[in-house]
Amino acid sequence: MAIRSGSAGIISRIRLENFMCHSSLQIELGDWVNFVTGQNGSGKSAILTALCVAFGCRAKGTQRAATLKDFIKTRCSYASICVEIKNQGEDAFKHEIYGDAIIVERRITQATSSTVLKDCQGRKISQRKDELRELVEHFNIDVENPCVIMSQDKSREFLHSGNDKDKFKFFFKATLLQQVSELLDNIRCQLIEAESVVQELEASIRPMLKELDELREKIKNMEHVEEIAQELQNLKKKLAWSWVYDVDRQIEGQNAKIQKLKDRVPACQERIDRNSTLLEELKARLLEQKSHVTSLMQKTSEVRKIKEELQQKISLATKEKIELEEEFTRGANMVKKMTGRLKSLERQIHDIQEQHMRDTQAEESVIKENIQKQQDEIEEARSNVTRLQEEEHALSESLSAIMSTIDEMSREMEQNERRHRELCSQVRELQQRQTNKITAFGGERVLNLLRSIERHHAKFQRPPIGPIGAHVKLVDGDFWALAVDCAIGKLLDAFIVTNHKDSLILRECAREAKYFNLQIIIYDFSRPRMRIPNHMLPATNHPTTLSVIQSDNPTVLNVLVDMGGAERQVLVRDYELGKSVAFEQRLQNLKEVYTSDGYRMFYRGSVQTTLPPNRRGRAGRLCSSLEDKINDVQEETSKMQQVVQEFRGKKRTSDEERRKLESKLQSIKKRKLNDERVVMSKQLKLQDMKNAFAAENNTDPSPNVEEIYEEIAQVQEDKQGKELSLEKTKVRMHMATEKVNELKSSFQDLCESAQGEISTIEVAERELLSTEEKLRSTEEEKAHYEGVMEKKVLPEIKMAESEYEELKHNRQENFRKASIICSESDVEALGGCSGDNPQQLSSQLNRLMQRFQQETSRYTESVDELRANLVRKENKIMKKQQIYMGFHEKLNSCQKALDLRWNKFQRNASLLKRQLTWQFNSHLRKKGISGHIKVDYEKKVLSVEVKMPQDASGNTVRDTRGLSGGERSFSTLCFALALHEMTEAPFRAMDEFDVFMDAVSRKISLDTLVDFALAQGSQWIFITPHDISMVKAAERVRKQQMAAPRS
Repeated sequence: MAIRSGSAGIISRIRLENFMCHSSLQIELGDWVNFVTGQNGSGKSAILTALCVAFGCRAKGTQRAATLKDFIKTRCSYASICVEIKNQGEDAFKHEIYGDAIIVERRITQATSSTVLKDCQGRKISQRKDELRELVEHFNIDVENPCVIMSQDKSREFLHSGNDKDKFKFFFKATLLQQVSELLDNIRCQLIEAESVVQELEASIRPMLKELDELREKIKNMEHVEEIAQELQNLKKKLAWSWVYDVDRQIEGQNAKIQKLKDRVPACQERIDRNSTLLEELKARLLEQKSHVTSLMQKTSEVRKIKEELQQKISLATKEKIELEEEFTRGANMVKKMTGRLKSLERQIHDIQEQHMRDTQAEESVIKENIQKQQDEIEEARSNVTRLQEEEHALSESLSAIMSTIDEMSREMEQNERRHRELCSQVRELQQRQTNKITAFGGERVLNLLRSIERHHAKFQRPPIGPIGAHVKLVDGDFWALAVDCAIGKLLDAFIVTNHKDSLILRECAREAKYFNLQIIIYDFSRPRMRIPNHMLPATNHPTTLSVIQSDNPTVLNVLVDMGGAERQVLVRDYELGKSVAFEQRLQNLKEVYTSDGYRMFYRGSVQTTLPPNRRGRAGRLCSSLEDKINDVQEETSKMQQVVQEFRGKKRTSDEERRKLESKLQSIKKRKLNDERVVMSKQLKLQDMKNAFAAENNTDPSPNVEEIYEEIAQVQEDKQGKELSLEKTKVRMHMATEKVNELKSSFQDLCESAQGEISTIEVAERELLSTEEKLRSTEEEKAHYEGVMEKKVLPEIKMAESEYEELKHNRQENFRKASIICSESDVEALGGCSGDNPQQLSSQLNRLMQRFQQETSRYTESVDELRANLVRKENKIMKKQQIYMGFHEKLNSCQKALDLRWNKFQRNASLLKRQLTWQFNSHLRKKGISGHIKVDYEKKVLSVEVKMPQDASGNTVRDTRGLSGGERSFSTLCFALALHEMTEAPFRAMDEFDVFMDAVSRKISLDTLVDFALAQGSQWIFITPHDISMVKAAERVRKQQMAAPRS
């Protein structure tokens, strides 16, 4: 047996144990041509199946079993395949490790299978599949290629089939074009997928580009804020120096004021001196006038004394006269009254007597008739009273019903108005939150608190974090906003500090901002984000509060876990599902359950508690979009307002009806009261009539007027006494009048005798009084100017001078402060402060400051941070764009390489088609046959055309099924050999290749195969159940006979 020099990849030995029908089989193979013959059922095909399994083929790929364990022989627990491969020559595989031979051993059990690679000495080298795959690729052993191993099933299918598509598949797979095509198609799909992934990546940065544009716009707006800040700084500089210039103007004005006040001193002193001189003159004149009046008074003192006595007597006499006149008048009036009384008594006696005469003439029957008539009127009045009482009762019930209806409407209207006010308040709150999200967590108080924290930021060891709600966002939309607000709403308004000292400083800031109920949480900022293990979480598929929120600050999430138990708060969609989760499932680590509409459910001990949602039904404060909620609340507000208006209209109607009923009831009450009074008066009148009738029958018919006569006598006596007293008073009054006249005459005579002296005294007294008045006015004028000098002029001068000194001091202080802010030249460069006073500049500064605060309140970050953020994002986006551009370039390069390889593939496929036709004709000519093969890659068909030498017509057989069985088998064999010649493999195997051949065709085919195998150079394994004695024995041909199967 000849041994070839380069024999890497050739199979030298196959050993099977418990594999298919073999308990133990070992077969030695030659390097060139090997024939294995045997009866059907002797296990010939099991050799090729073992080769396929040993080199990694799956069970289904062998078409002999569904799973590997099906290859284990019956009643055995394992199967073993051992294939020994030569590893010599230049193409040896890792010769330094395996040596001259490689043993591939595959062991199959009921549960698993394993592959082991051993060296030439049987030592285990590797059991990795990658190592076996590398070995197979190195030797180009493709056991699924029908040109490498053609099983009996493939042989029957290939040799017997006349289908052009099956031939194309055989050709496409044998020439490895299918593998290359599938590989190129797979690469093209991967390139398309990669291109779509890159496009998705590029699409993912579009929101970032949009954010970048928004950030640029924000920076542009912030630059406007910077301009306002610069203008603020300029105004502050101008204001600082305007105080200096204002003090200069005040100093100039104060100098003028001091000079004006000093000019008033000489004029005031001149007035004081002039009044002092006049005062001395008036004092001397007054002394002279007093001495003159004293001398005159001594001369007229006796006359004055008599005059005073006469005046006193006249006064007393006049008083006595007046008293007597009054007494006389009173007495006259009394007498007049007594006279009237006498006339009245006499007239009364006359009337009594006439009445007595008329009464005695009345008939008794008339009186009884009147009594009966009065009783009938009383009964009629009583029936009217009863009817009015019934009407009053009915009206009272109707009024009570209307009053209860009005009360109920009032209560309902009050509830609706309260709800309307709540909705209006909610709309304002939502609109404020839409303007500034932070106001949702404390309103204006939290804004004031943040400003206070900004002012005192240097006092904090670490800046406070808060409000917590401003640092929390929802993950997927706003569906859980209300549930999350109900779950951790109390913590959303809180602030976090790092120690107790910072909490005290924050509390001071809160008091300054009038935020008195601020919740402050002390927490370690250095703690990392908590990682909660799964066994500490509720065992449910429903989300938790912690899973639907996110925050860039780990401290905020830690606080929500530690203080609020957010990881144990489960969120569900509806009420029924919440009851099931909270009360029926009894989950571990469950704290509370919240529904999407705000219900809260929890289980404490044996008590199940369900709390309804907030009555106001507010929107979750973590909502990112409030426009829909505002519209809903506004629509509900308008509806509620309409309901309130309708209730008001109904209440007005009911009130009008109530007033009508009350008016009607009041009218009926008045009528009833009048009728009751009529009844009472008629009853009294009836009683009087009865009493009068009874008195008529029992009394004396003559009237009694004796008492009146006695009273007349007494009045006449009193009248006479009063007239006597009146005459005496009249006489005394006459005497008093005469005395007054005498005294007035004496006084007149005395006045006429002393008229000259009295007039002289009166003139002197008037002059004295005039001098005293001038003296007093002069003293007052002097005192006034002295007071002006002492209390006004000199103090004002002193005050003006002190103010002047204070202004100079203020000027120095303002100059010093202004110099600290900027130099005077800087202000002059800005245009100076001319025309602007500090008050105007302060007002302008305040307005600009308010505008600046309004602008800055819209932005939580500074422009430097925004610019730094812009640079970071631009660099990040640029880096990603560069990466994606690199991806595109690589994908384009890959696409170009793929197109190049596809062109090469098509060119090679065309060359293989021509080569196949040449090789096919070369093999057919050995039997005197010619033919042609047409391959259509688009339709995926392969047609074989054969022209037989005995066909005189010269027609070409286009369908091999038109040939005889032997001719068809030979032509198909030639087609297979052409394919074999186009492929490379260290060994090839064919099973039952001659199944459809006659004896002549088999001999020709065997000779052809042997010659081809020896010429081609690979190791060949032919398996056939037929006799191969016609094969010539040769050194390179080895024949083996399989043992007959056991019966």
